[in-house]
Amino acid sequence: MPQSTGRVWKLGADIDTDALAPGRWMKLALPELAAHCLEAVRPEFAREVRAGDVIAAGPNFGIGSSREQAAAALKHLGIAAVLAPSFAGIFYRNAINLGLPVLTCRDAERLADGERIALDLRQGIVTRADGSTLACEPLPPFLWDIVAAGGLLPSLKQRFASKGVKAS
Repeated sequence: MPQSTGRVWKLGADIDTDALAPGRWMKLALPELAAHCLEAVRPEFAREVRAGDVIAAGPNFGIGSSREQAAAALKHLGIAAVLAPSFAGIFYRNAINLGLPVLTCRDAERLADGERIALDLRQGIVTRADGSTLACEPLPPFLWDIVAAGGLLPSLKQRFASKGVKAS
């Protein structure tokens, strides 16, 4: 999982959780909710996004409510990572808890929509097609371990299993 190659979906600043998981679709199951992810901002997003694609956004990504479905919808759609200069705290934590990499990257807005990049998630290095790189803040090791395990619950199950404790 540390290496990822994908297409960039460029978004602006202040993308809120209602754009990621629209309230009027919240009672639907995750696959149906995810089909409406970002429809108010990029109507084609849920239909055209592919596993391994990356979101490059402006500051304050994930502002708004605390709905964890916002991060869950992105993960369900196969987003490999979200890069932004800053994140709403609750969204950031929800993303980590669900195993969605979120990297603080002050230069995320320099990436172009549709650009193909390689991303070293562990080191926080974005490599562009021309060979130039952008540095993101890598996740601290304890958060990386959660993401690499697939989220907080799988991480805890692994930790308990390694200590001989059966987790249900």
